[in-house]
Amino acid sequence: MNTQIPKTTTRADRLALALRSGDASARLQAALTAGTTPEPDFVEPLVARCGVEPDFSVRDMLTWALTRMPRELALPAVLAELNSPAVLARSQALHTLSKFGDPATWPAIRSEFLHDADPDIARTAWRAAVAVAPEAAHADLARELASELGRGDAETMRSLSRALAALGDAAIAPVRDASRDAGPTVRIHALATARLLEDPDASFALDPADAGRMATAFSGSRGAH
Repeated sequence: MNTQIPKTTTRADRLALALRSGDASARLQAALTAGTTPEPDFVEPLVARCGVEPDFSVRDMLTWALTRMPRELALPAVLAELNSPAVLARSQALHTLSKFGDPATWPAIRSEFLHDADPDIARTAWRAAVAVAPEAAHADLARELASELGRGDAETMRSLSRALAALGDAAIAPVRDASRDAGPTVRIHALATARLLEDPDASFALDPADAGRMATAFSGSRGAH
């Protein structure tokens, strides 16, 4: 018995099909084309692909395309992805919200995202929170972020420090308090962050003395049982 293959009859259908191509370059081009000639019906296939797209460059283009769609359609669709069971879908939704930069989405950046055990979720949430938080929320946000100082690898630390530096004066007190923490890793990370607060254009780096103390701290933690 012959099975008929349904014809793709709309641009949204063709976009969805192109976004499933096995060729990353073809998927990138499809997302670029969608963003260049936006249509309301593109929102659904773009959001759906964000949650499963393995290629970073394609995901970034998907986000850009979504920011070109009608905001009243795109934002609710992206916000819904924050409740997805898929880590990639949640992470990409947070990233997309950071690119929209809409303060109205601030309540959606829940505390659980800022402290998520998955570093990709947490890092993306930090950037999104800083991008959308109203000024009145900066002090509370800075305290929440400062509680994460000392966490993770160098990339995670850099991301957190950059987020705190973006909050400016609101981060000074919580970072100063963290620099007095009993844990050496927290103190060292806080000192590096304090230097960024003084010069946000500087590179994230530990001074030689800090680096030595951090190596000792990590060595001690690895030997503990």
